[in-house]
Amino acid sequence: MTAGSFPGATGRVGVPLDGKGLLDVIGVAAIVVDARGRIVLWSPQAEILFGFRSDEALGRYLARLIVGAEHREEAMRLFGEMLREGAAWAGTFPVRHKDGSVRRVEFRNMRLTDDLGGLYALGIAADHSAVERVETELALTDRLVTQSPIGLAVVDGDLRYVLVNPALERINGVPATLHIGRRIGEVLPLFDTRVIETSLRTVLATGAPLLDRHIVGRTPADPDRDHAWSVSFYRLEGAEGRILGAATSVIDVTERHRADTVADRSRRRLALIADASARVGTTLEVERTADELASVVVPELADIAAVDVLDSVLTLRRPGAPEEGPELFRALAVKAAARTEALPAADPPGAVAMYGADRLVTRCVHTGLPVLVEHVGPGDLSRIARSPEAAELLARAGVHSYLAVPLIARGEVLGALDLKRDRNALPFDGDDVLLATELAARAAVSIDNARWYQSVRNSAVTLQRSLLPGTPPERAGLEIAARYQPAQASSEVGGDWYDVIPLPDDKTALVVGDVMGSGIDAAATMGRLRTATCAFADLDLAPAQVLRHLDRITAGLEHYIATCLFAVHDPALGRCRIANAGHLPPVRVPAEGPAELVDMEPGLPLGVGGATFRTTRVPFRPGDLLVLYTDGLIETRDEAIDERLALLVGLLDKARGPLEETCDTLLRALRRPGAADDVALLIARSTG
Repeated sequence: MTAGSFPGATGRVGVPLDGKGLLDVIGVAAIVVDARGRIVLWSPQAEILFGFRSDEALGRYLARLIVGAEHREEAMRLFGEMLREGAAWAGTFPVRHKDGSVRRVEFRNMRLTDDLGGLYALGIAADHSAVERVETELALTDRLVTQSPIGLAVVDGDLRYVLVNPALERINGVPATLHIGRRIGEVLPLFDTRVIETSLRTVLATGAPLLDRHIVGRTPADPDRDHAWSVSFYRLEGAEGRILGAATSVIDVTERHRADTVADRSRRRLALIADASARVGTTLEVERTADELASVVVPELADIAAVDVLDSVLTLRRPGAPEEGPELFRALAVKAAARTEALPAADPPGAVAMYGADRLVTRCVHTGLPVLVEHVGPGDLSRIARSPEAAELLARAGVHSYLAVPLIARGEVLGALDLKRDRNALPFDGDDVLLATELAARAAVSIDNARWYQSVRNSAVTLQRSLLPGTPPERAGLEIAARYQPAQASSEVGGDWYDVIPLPDDKTALVVGDVMGSGIDAAATMGRLRTATCAFADLDLAPAQVLRHLDRITAGLEHYIATCLFAVHDPALGRCRIANAGHLPPVRVPAEGPAELVDMEPGLPLGVGGATFRTTRVPFRPGDLLVLYTDGLIETRDEAIDERLALLVGLLDKARGPLEETCDTLLRALRRPGAADDVALLIARSTG
């Protein structure tokens, strides 16, 4: 007998269901009737499905309760045949709900016998639409899993494979049968599975999915190349939140990953060049520029970087790069991305080393061409390192790739940028050569500018110091200390000077001045003005008269003006006479009382012409200090001059010790690193 033998009933092949909790989702009801068709068991699900409570159903005839009159005869016939013949019946049958509506219900009916031989019928029933929905979802799920191009897998709580679809078989290169029951690492021995396993455990513990996690590795499907995948993880839950395991989806994104890698590498190289443009060559100092270059390339381009310049280049005596023979290198900078044994193998900054023609760095400067060793072998280390001991350090550090590019500026080879890799597993390639060459070329111009500038600056400093007085002479009634510091930055050496000039009757002239401008010309002008100052001071003129004579001389010099402070100490009268030509005022520090700026007319700078200068008399008793200085001690770009003068006065108010210590204190407190101007400082104390 089949379900198709009566109106409204349709036969149907049963679907095996083996997941706990699914019966609750479908809402399966159980009904038992005796041989006469009366209900003896009515489950709670039956109450929900048919609408009748158990007290309304138990003891009543099932056919009269839930089967409409038009289908009742057919239902009784099917019931009788099942009891007589014992054949189970499955199908869809229209039933009547308590609310009067007719609904299609899926039935699974079978005959039961008790221990006394009594016959019963067991009916398993569920709403037809719910069953149909589950069937559709199962069919859709099956199609999605088996035909999806996305790799899908299900693992249990122990992270062992439970299900693998064909797409994942192809991705992993392992049949599904060899996945089931095994862990991920057992199936993919070439893969670092720690990230995957950690993600799965997190998902199982929290229930929050992890989406689009990018993973790179190798599988048996292609063991010689890295592939990239976008992997997502989800927790699977059954009825009442029971955790069944976790599902994983895997999408191969290798081509996109490779394209992104190439694009990212290009972006990083452009960013590195831009970074080098901003960071390399910020000063006109050779060592600083070399250090900036090494800092830029580590760790983006190399794990260890060294900048070595030919010693003859720094002394400006190199006629041109020879084609053979050893070379004397001076190490300017060494940088490493992390602590490594390769670092002490390099020459420390400032060291000078002779390298033979067989060394790769020597070949680099001889040929003016890059030297690339993609894969460093034992025989290469002896041509890279400075000594056998250094070669051993490089070997222990794991240096596996080497690159040297020349530093070339204006057609002259200055030295080489030496690069090594020990932590970065990738060898240097052609793109790295191009990038390193570009960076070296940019830095070489800055190094070349710096070495020429330093040469000119050294000449100016030498001239400047030669024109300044030596140790201040001992003078009656005075204790004197003085300092001169050239500009600390790669800026020009200026024309600052100080002088202590003996005068008749134990008087002493104290002078500070500043020629506006810089370089050798300014230093030479300073020397001329100092000589003239000494000559006019020897005439025992008043300070204002001395400045008038100097003004006429300075006006005759081409394009130069200067400031000057001229003071004459007279120990017999216990005072100083001071005249000012556009200079900052001196500071007087009484033996007892606060330090103060001397109140006097500033006057005009020397060289303006036609200026009027006035002499100011200042008490200068035993123990008093008079401090003369140039603007390089005070002026900065970011602070008001009044604030800096107040700071100077405050420092002098506290500094009551030896004059040499006071000089050092002022320079330490007021002199900025990389100061762009030179300083002359002169301090005198009256001894009575």
